Amino acid sequence: MHSVWTQFQSVTFVAAAFLSLAVPGGAVAQSPASAHAFAFDLPNGEQLPLSSFAGKAVLVVNTATECGFKNQIGDLQDLHERYSDKGLVVVGVPSNDFGGQEPRANDEIAGFCEARYGAKFPMTNKTRVKGEDAHPFYQWAVAELGDASRPYWNFHKYLIGPDGKLVTFFPTPTRPTSTEVTSKVEQVIAALPAADEAAPQN
Repeated sequence: MHSVWTQFQSVTFVAAAFLSLAVPGGAVAQSPASAHAFAFDLPNGEQLPLSSFAGKAVLVVNTATECGFKNQIGDLQDLHERYSDKGLVVVGVPSNDFGGQEPRANDEIAGFCEARYGAKFPMTNKTRVKGEDAHPFYQWAVAELGDASRPYWNFHKYLIGPDGKLVTFFPTPTRPTSTEVTSKVEQVIAALPAADEAAPQN
């Protein structure tokens, strides 16, 4: 896995240098207040609004089933199983942006990931995550956290707090089950109100 990452490090460094000199393409003049302003398209024709996860922690990850880091799909499922009952939502965002490593059709990806990795967390349609036509969520995330947070490969991860604010990001090589990720997830969900506290009172 490290060899896959290493071959892109020099390219990434040069790209970051050039990008740091430019205004992010498609930047919105008035940035939305939170991730809850965005929604992703689903294979069934519906949308997945991030506002539906208000009050929860959300990990948004751009995935690719033919990437050298594809085993992280299984890690994401492990994270989902470990923390979903505690207030974490994992959202997979398939993308063909890096190396053409997501060749499957929208209606095939989730089924493949479930069959191969047992993945049961939500997965969106294939989505652009870089460049001027990147999904608005990704343009917003880079504007909020800075150019260093830009996805430079598959399996880049954004952690969102219960208020829709971005907490942090984790680059491609950082496994979802690593202490770096789980400690931050636990920190966010520890601050969530208990279910009985969050429920409306009669």
